[in-house]
Amino acid sequence: QVQLVESGGGLVQAGGSLKLSCAASGRTTRPLVLGWFRQFPEKAREFVAAVMPGSGGRSYYEASMKGRFTISRDNAQNTVSLQMNSLEVEDTAVYYCAATRGLALIRNPANYEFWGQGTQVTVSS
Repeated sequence: QVQLVESGGGLVQAGGSLKLSCAASGRTTRPLVLGWFRQFPEKAREFVAAVMPGSGGRSYYEASMKGRFTISRDNAQNTVSLQMNSLEVEDTAVYYCAATRGLALIRNPANYEFWGQGTQVTVSS
């Protein structure tokens, strides 16, 4: 099993920035894709970004977030971060860290085996 714990959510004004962090523990010796998803009330979780395992792993983004959000991982610390800039009110959601050992279909939340508890991000106008 892999345990994921997010931190860094909160309240920010539109145009501001937040950095989310996620610490992975447990059976992390096998390569893991690490991703971020978000969920709006009464909506399904949607893909935000993911980073492949290994040093210099390729990153993938939802098109609307590319250029504003940056995902990064620290393999030595078993952490993944999401730097969010130029935040918009529409970015208000619960953000989840997720991990999977599968290397395909990384934009689909159904393919992630492990999830954090979620952290609320609220962007005010």
